[in-house]
Amino acid sequence: MGPDVPLLNDYKQEFFLKRFPQTVLGGPRFKLGYCAPPYIYVNQIILFLTPWVLGGVGTLLYQLGIMKDYYTAALSGGLMFVTALILQMTNLYAKQKTVRVERMQIQNTLTDEDEFEFSSCVGSETVKFIIPGKKYIINTVFHSLLAGVLCGLGTWYLLPNRITLLYSNIGGTVMIFVFGWVTICIGEYSLIINTATETATFQALDTYEITALMRPFYIFVFIAVDLAHRFAVNTAILEQTNQILHIIFLFLPFLWAMGILPPLDAFFLWGMEQLLEFGLGGSPMSSNTKEIQRVYLFGVFRNPFYPKDVRTVTVFMEKQRRLMKVGVVRRILLTLVSPFAMIAFLSLDRSLQNLHSVSVCIGFTRIFRMVWQNTENALLDIVVVSVAQMLVFNPDLWWNRSLDTGIRLLLVGILRDRLLQFVSKLQFAIAILLTSWTEKKQRRKSTATLITLNVVFFPILLTFVTISALLSSPLLPLFTLPVFLIGFPRPIRSWPGPVGATACVCSDTVYYQQMVPSLAVALQSALAAGSLGLSLPGSHYLCRFQDRLMWILVLEKGFTYCGVNIKGLELQETSCHAAEAHRVDEIFEMAFEHQEHAKILSPNHHFGHILTPCTVLPVRLYSDARNVLSGIIDSHENLKHLKDDFIKVLVWMLIQYCYKKSKTWENPGNANKNKKGSFPENQHSSAVERARPLREEDSFSVDTIEDWTDDSDIFDLEPSGRMKDRKEPGQLGTTPKVPLSIPGSVETQTQDVPQEMSPEDKLYRAVVLGLPAVDKGKQQEVLPPVEFSCCYSELLSIPEEWRTAPVPTSKVNEMRQRFPEEWYHFILSQLDFFHLKEKPSNLLEDLMKDKALKDLYIHGVLSCCFGLFGLDNTVPAPSHVFRAYTGGIPWSVGLDWLTGKPELFQLALKAFRYTFKLMVDKASLGPVENFKELVNYLEEYENDWYIGLVSDLEWQQAVLQEKPYLFSLGHDPNMGIYTGRVLTLQELLVQVGKLNDEAVRGQWANLSWELLYATNDDEERYSIQAHPVLLRNLTVQAADPPLGYPVYSSELLHLPLF
Repeated sequence: MGPDVPLLNDYKQEFFLKRFPQTVLGGPRFKLGYCAPPYIYVNQIILFLTPWVLGGVGTLLYQLGIMKDYYTAALSGGLMFVTALILQMTNLYAKQKTVRVERMQIQNTLTDEDEFEFSSCVGSETVKFIIPGKKYIINTVFHSLLAGVLCGLGTWYLLPNRITLLYSNIGGTVMIFVFGWVTICIGEYSLIINTATETATFQALDTYEITALMRPFYIFVFIAVDLAHRFAVNTAILEQTNQILHIIFLFLPFLWAMGILPPLDAFFLWGMEQLLEFGLGGSPMSSNTKEIQRVYLFGVFRNPFYPKDVRTVTVFMEKQRRLMKVGVVRRILLTLVSPFAMIAFLSLDRSLQNLHSVSVCIGFTRIFRMVWQNTENALLDIVVVSVAQMLVFNPDLWWNRSLDTGIRLLLVGILRDRLLQFVSKLQFAIAILLTSWTEKKQRRKSTATLITLNVVFFPILLTFVTISALLSSPLLPLFTLPVFLIGFPRPIRSWPGPVGATACVCSDTVYYQQMVPSLAVALQSALAAGSLGLSLPGSHYLCRFQDRLMWILVLEKGFTYCGVNIKGLELQETSCHAAEAHRVDEIFEMAFEHQEHAKILSPNHHFGHILTPCTVLPVRLYSDARNVLSGIIDSHENLKHLKDDFIKVLVWMLIQYCYKKSKTWENPGNANKNKKGSFPENQHSSAVERARPLREEDSFSVDTIEDWTDDSDIFDLEPSGRMKDRKEPGQLGTTPKVPLSIPGSVETQTQDVPQEMSPEDKLYRAVVLGLPAVDKGKQQEVLPPVEFSCCYSELLSIPEEWRTAPVPTSKVNEMRQRFPEEWYHFILSQLDFFHLKEKPSNLLEDLMKDKALKDLYIHGVLSCCFGLFGLDNTVPAPSHVFRAYTGGIPWSVGLDWLTGKPELFQLALKAFRYTFKLMVDKASLGPVENFKELVNYLEEYENDWYIGLVSDLEWQQAVLQEKPYLFSLGHDPNMGIYTGRVLTLQELLVQVGKLNDEAVRGQWANLSWELLYATNDDEERYSIQAHPVLLRNLTVQAADPPLGYPVYSSELLHLPLF
């Protein structure tokens, strides 16, 4: 994607050009994009000027001396209230009339395209278009009342005589009167006629119609100052403030249009945050002792004490041991020594010895709380105030004469916070300016012009940065170009809603869920030791390990605790994601892995980047290794041994399966009670049951089919109506009976068929396609009874239906020849049968000699081989091995039989996957020397591995359960190669860097404006393209949904920092 990709596509440009004039004027729609009758525009102009007309009536009566000023305000306000109610009632009437008509008419398709058909100047469509109305009746009344109050107070605020008293200038009075009423008309229109979409948007949805109150609120703020000036006596500062605000009042439409003034929800959240921060205790700030824990000192020079060439956990922990001692000392000083020392120092202040004033109470209450909640901030502020006190000797200076110590500390705290924001915002602005030219892919045709304008008007840019810092609002780079605006103030977290409430959950989410608890523990130590630098509320950190990116936001920080939110970014890298992730890797490698021969205090080669490396953290997580299996899966020698290994693994698995089930029985006598069809019942009774021939009516015949219903579906696998399933005895070479019927045919039932049949006598309902039909009257082939030579053999007997595969006798004999008898005996010899209370000493020898038991396993193994490989003895191809591993083998009679036994199929699939992993291990580590080593392999697979597919639900469960190892087989159809993926759980080093807080806030502010106001959701838009310095694509991902798309977002995590 080139640098000159459009900032807005053609459709969005047209949309923006229609929306922005509406925002400037407060709601009137004069640019529609289609032809509308002239009365649409005339009506909007009349409604826009109505408050001015009503206020003008009162103003004229006052100027003529007919009415007092407050009666004038009441008259204008009352007229506006009545007018607003009439307009809202008109809208309700139009909506009701439209509803009644729409019940008889087809909906006009033009309205789907935001285009209306107007019939007259007061028609229902005209009214609904100009006055959309309120969603709630209470807002209809409340907003109308508010409109009246606004018009009345606005009339009082802009009385010409009053303005003349303030400025004593006729020209200024005229200007303020005219443009002041334009401001009020804009506020009234947005409140009562049609609420404009604000550029300052905090919430994606305005559920309670709060946006309409935004502009009137700021008008009321200005009027409140004027009212205070009216009723106050000889207050010079109020008069000066009122004069200044009357002038600023004229620029309110500009401030609204530019999105500088925040919406009400963001304003109150920001205000409470500022009050908590500066009125009741400030945000935490690092002391100098934190710098020695970081990899770079002040982000510029490498710390000579920090470990060099950090690659492994053991080496890192050994080298960092000295720094950890410094961290312990720092922790003791901050949590124990410093708070008590500061309390003692403040208690001796002479301001506390005199009669307490309001300012003393506010200042000292704040600092006493701050000593415990924000020890570092309090310590720094007290040092600065003490030094200033020593340097300022003049007792008549305002610093000494008018301010007590508490207020001085408050002013220093505000100055410190705003100064840090100013520096961070200025770095962000300079980074955008420089990289718009130095990064070739960011160089647009307009870049040179924009840089020139920024250089020429650099004082204005500094003014914008200063105002943004004073308001604690983000510096908004429009489309992330060097075009800077002042964003509206908002909370530090930048987004509404609870923390961690939403995320774009996918299969990758599980890896972050597994690692976050361990990462949180590592963060506790790093934050307590000061390794992460300036960890203020609002600080952002980026963690990197292999393909994982974790975004950490500090939300709260107090006495020995910190609240953070951790997000996980997508693992499937796009080109933009990969470009920025590659730059992140370069920065971390330069800091942590290539410093063995670097000079002392070597400079940070990436200074100016928004990411500054801090430290590495030992975290317990999965490392991800992917290998190409060429030469293994396509080796004829390996594939030739695959079937033999599969037989061995399957024998081991079947014996283990039966042995585990036998642990539920105390002796062989209990086996018959507990098998219930999973194991053979009493041999004699079952033999008689199997030998009984099938009845004539049990054969495959139309005469036995029950009624066909209109709702029946021949492809349904479940019975409907009166048709039920019937369980057939085990059979060899036959298929279940299938009830079929022809729709519309006449069917009869024999009279001797009982009305209530047992489940064993009911027919199968499922329709089996592609299987051979069963001749009518043919008797079912049955299995002979099994006669064990050892009475304990039935404990290891496999379920009877698992050996009913339709295979010829020749294949059974062939399997007897291939069956690994020595391996079979070795596995039996490993069984202990501790769960049996009484057992003969020669139990294992008797089991090995029992040929009937061995024949059962021969049939079971043969059934599985028949399902997975068929009856031929050819060497399987790599494609067949891959399909068998994934469970995607093409349909066959054997596979159809095997999948009909779900438990056996899962065992066979698991055995095959173990066999494949064994083949890979043998090719990598060498052949298996003996049976003991083979058992060790299989037991390790069973206990420490999950061998399957990444898409399996069990894979995600294994990650959350922290299985030590996971293995998956994959295939790249484009390159035609097979790959193996191994996840290994271990403690590894995660690299952590601190992001420029204001760079993140600024890009998020642009994202909010661009998507919520300009609705520029184009996936290829310029502002989402890769920017290796600003990390633009990663920053967009880390935003809260629906604007961003992190795959994981934690709830607020409280980390103790003892």
